[in-house]
Amino acid sequence: IRCWSNIPFLTVPLSRAHGKSFAHRSELKHAKRIVVKLGSAVVTRGDECGLALGRLASIVEQVSMLQNQGREMMIVTSGAVAFGKQRLRHEILLSQSVRQALHSGQSQLKDMAIPVLEARACAAAGQSGLMALYEAMFTQYSICAAQILVTNLDFHDEQKRRNLNGTLHELLRMNIVPIINTNDAVVPPPEPNSDLQGVNVISVKDNDSLAARLAVEMKTDLLIVLSDVEGLFDSPPGSDDAKLIDIFYPGDQQSVTFGTKSRVGMGGMEAKVKAALWALQGGTSVVIANGTHPKISGHVITDIVEGKKVGTFFSEVKPAGPTVEQQAEMARGGGRTLAALQPEQRAEIIYRLADLLTDQREEILLANKKDLEEAENKGRLALPLLKRLSLSTSKLNSLAIGLRQIAASSQDSVGRVIRRTRIAKALDLEQVTVPIGVLLVIFESRPDCLPQVSALAIASGNGLLLKGGKEAAHSNQILHHLTQEALSTHGVKDAVQLVNTREEVEDLCRLDKLIDLIIPRGSSQLVRNIQKAAKGIPVMGHSEGICHVYVDTDASVEKVTRIIRDSKCEYPAACNALETLLIHRDLLRTPLFDQIIDMLRVEQVKIHAGPKFASYLTFSPSEVKSLRTEYGDLECCIEVVDSVQEAVEHIHKYGSSHTDVIITENEQTAEFFLQHVDSACVFWNASTRFSDGYRFGLGAEVGISTSRIHARGPVGIEGLLTTKWLLRGDNHVVSDFSEHGSMKYLHESLPLPQRNTN
Repeated sequence: IRCWSNIPFLTVPLSRAHGKSFAHRSELKHAKRIVVKLGSAVVTRGDECGLALGRLASIVEQVSMLQNQGREMMIVTSGAVAFGKQRLRHEILLSQSVRQALHSGQSQLKDMAIPVLEARACAAAGQSGLMALYEAMFTQYSICAAQILVTNLDFHDEQKRRNLNGTLHELLRMNIVPIINTNDAVVPPPEPNSDLQGVNVISVKDNDSLAARLAVEMKTDLLIVLSDVEGLFDSPPGSDDAKLIDIFYPGDQQSVTFGTKSRVGMGGMEAKVKAALWALQGGTSVVIANGTHPKISGHVITDIVEGKKVGTFFSEVKPAGPTVEQQAEMARGGGRTLAALQPEQRAEIIYRLADLLTDQREEILLANKKDLEEAENKGRLALPLLKRLSLSTSKLNSLAIGLRQIAASSQDSVGRVIRRTRIAKALDLEQVTVPIGVLLVIFESRPDCLPQVSALAIASGNGLLLKGGKEAAHSNQILHHLTQEALSTHGVKDAVQLVNTREEVEDLCRLDKLIDLIIPRGSSQLVRNIQKAAKGIPVMGHSEGICHVYVDTDASVEKVTRIIRDSKCEYPAACNALETLLIHRDLLRTPLFDQIIDMLRVEQVKIHAGPKFASYLTFSPSEVKSLRTEYGDLECCIEVVDSVQEAVEHIHKYGSSHTDVIITENEQTAEFFLQHVDSACVFWNASTRFSDGYRFGLGAEVGISTSRIHARGPVGIEGLLTTKWLLRGDNHVVSDFSEHGSMKYLHESLPLPQRNTN
């Protein structure tokens, strides 16, 4: 039990100018001096007798890792009372068992009564053991730890404050981790009304206020308060409508309802908030998080320091716009309103957006020019990404045409009946298409993606969250503004939201209660990161676009070079560009093979030789490092195969199930290839570049999916819909269909209503 006397202290720290806390989570990675406060519920076991050794070891590992990165770590810890209670209970039981054995000849442990143990005695018995445990754990990481026991007078007496401050600074200078605790063996019993007093005075009565006081005294950058709850909630945790508060601002206390304190310790959540706000006012950033959850406790401290969305972050800077959670809720509500519109109204919005892309062409290109200039000045983007970032008049015209295609084809997308069944007399079942819900689309360096995806979301009645790369910020801003202008035609402006806050992609992927589907558009690394980070949210997309073209022995000379040139050179940065060229062995050293090589050289395509191809050559091009490579540039791999069967096996082993092509005049060989290659798109005598929603007549695409479930290949409107079942009855109950019931199942298929083909 932590208890301090109610003596107020001045808030002017020693030699401490009023600092400035970090404004955003992303800045926490720059924190050098960090205090980690371990609450009683974190350090102790559930029975409050003994320490949670697994959690403690994990915390020590994280603190050690940060210390070895050059940070200055301090720990304010509880646990002495619990550790001492375990030792004293053991001693009492042992003593009682010995006495009973002497008197009765046998131990009656089950009848023993354990007396109530006084907290200060427990602390005296537990402090040395607790510190020995910390020392043993830190030694595993070649780190020295030092114990500091403080009392009330250490803060009340000016000279003792100076001594404490000097001791801590000297320990930090020597790369030692100070472990600070109240000297519970000598503290007075609890006094009433000894909590934090106001905003200018702090009285230390528990480890929360102790940690806040030390953090400000030591000019700490970050205070991490670990407890047994995830952070602050807008209503008591566990209630149906309780929502975790991501960022807490001074003055928000009225929006929070405080529940009971943790199962052990003196500091409830209200005390933590007051201590956190006091530390924030003193220039220290604060995060309150859960240190007991088995799934996150192993990395909670490092996650916080890396700026990840963990717990509640205290900030003095309130953003001008809504939070991403609020944006997701707005998109949900706007999407439902959008889905309730008539198909003609949704089409009108898309037509309006298409018109705005051409009418506001100059403003769009001016914003895009700013992005291109900034990207070139910073020199961070490779040439393929710069090409993706660039917009032009022809691109905008193509976008507008694609959007009008979407509008024209979307008339009966939502609410379309795809199955009708008569279950029984007057009991009819329908399966109808409905929107998926809220989509999160994350895209890099492709501002043209924004209107495409927006139009598909509008046509399918989905709410949409867009997270674009900062390299396209100006372009995305104006394109989103035009999208919202078009949506305002029918009062559904909120349906499409652009995330402009400093949200990390990994944090967005954790919003499983707000987002229904994630669609990444970007590099293979981006897609892999999102697939790894998404917790409970399905991800639609492909991590790589390793597309193959197989040239068969029966290939037409006229077709080969045209198809290969288009597949590789028309837009080498595209995900549907050729990356590996498979050549039948019999074509080596033939005029056709020479034509292929000459064409690639003229187009300045760098060739990498596969292992088998290299073995046939005396002087070969550089041998490929991996046959599973997406170049995204004027480069490709050439490999040799002995048959169409080997080509299929190679594609299955090294491909990404995206798009693969055979060039041949032999129909039987072509059909074998088409039927056996297990990719989203498989073509015969056609360029890989046809793998595209616009070219498929879908108007546009949200991406190309290589997954096996739901949508596959270029994903248009149909891929953004799911279904629901509508059952219309008349006082029907299941018991009527039992063995002795009055009704029988019919299960008759009914004709579908006529589709609107206008």
